[in-house]
Amino acid sequence: MLNYKNIIESNHNIMLGKPVVKGTRITVEIILKKISEGSTVSEILEMYPNLTPEQIYACLDYASDVISNEEILELA
Repeated sequence: MLNYKNIIESNHNIMLGKPVVKGTRITVEIILKKISEGSTVSEILEMYPNLTPEQIYACLDYASDVISNEEILELA
C-alpha cells in the first residue's frame, strides 16, 4: 500500500512550506492542477521526467487524506 508520508513533505524552506514531492520543488498543487486540466500520468511524467508514477499517486493520496480530515465550521 502506498504511504504518501514517505514521499510528500512540507518544509518552510522549500516552496514556502507547500507540500512537495521529497527531493524536488514540485508541489502537490501543481500535480493536482495538471490532472484537473486533463493531463494523464504519462503526460505528467513527460513534463517532469524525474517523477515516478508512485509519486504522482502519492500526491493524490495526500490530497484525499487532507480533504477527508477537513473540519467544517459553521459560522453563526
